[in-house]
Amino acid sequence: MSFRPLRLPPGVDLRGELERWAQADPQFCGFIICGIGSLESPLLRFADQGEGVVLAGPQEVITLAGSVSRDGAHLHLVVADAEGRTVGGHLCHGSRVRTTMEILLLCPEGWQLGRERDAATGHLELSVSPSLPRHPPLPGSPG
Repeated sequence: MSFRPLRLPPGVDLRGELERWAQADPQFCGFIICGIGSLESPLLRFADQGEGVVLAGPQEVITLAGSVSRDGAHLHLVVADAEGRTVGGHLCHGSRVRTTMEILLLCPEGWQLGRERDAATGHLELSVSPSLPRHPPLPGSPG
C-alpha cells in the first residue's frame, strides 16, 4: 500500500478534481481514508434521492471518505454549518473548495479499482481486480 497526502486549493471542484487525477494517473486510484477542510455551498445527494441539494454558505468538512477510480468516484461527506449542525450524504460535482481540502488517499498496490454497473442495484459499484505485475526494466533498456 502507499499513502498520498493531498491538498486542494480554493475554487476547485472537489469531486471533479479527484476524478480528473484518477483518470490521468491509474496509480492514483484508491480509498480516501481522511478528508478535512471547507466547501462553499456544497452539493449533496441524500439516500434514495435522485437529485442533489445545495447546502447554502460555507461548510466545514468534518469527514470525507470513499473510493476513487478511473471510472469515477463514490464519496460520502459530512459537513457542519456555522451553527455546528451536521449533515451528510453523497458528494456531488460542483462542490467547490472554500479555503482548503486536506486528504489522505490509500492506494492499494497490486489491485486495480473500477466501477461497473451492478445488476442487483442498478448502480455503478466498486470492482476490484488484481493489477498486472510491474516488471523492472531490463538492464540497458530505456525504461
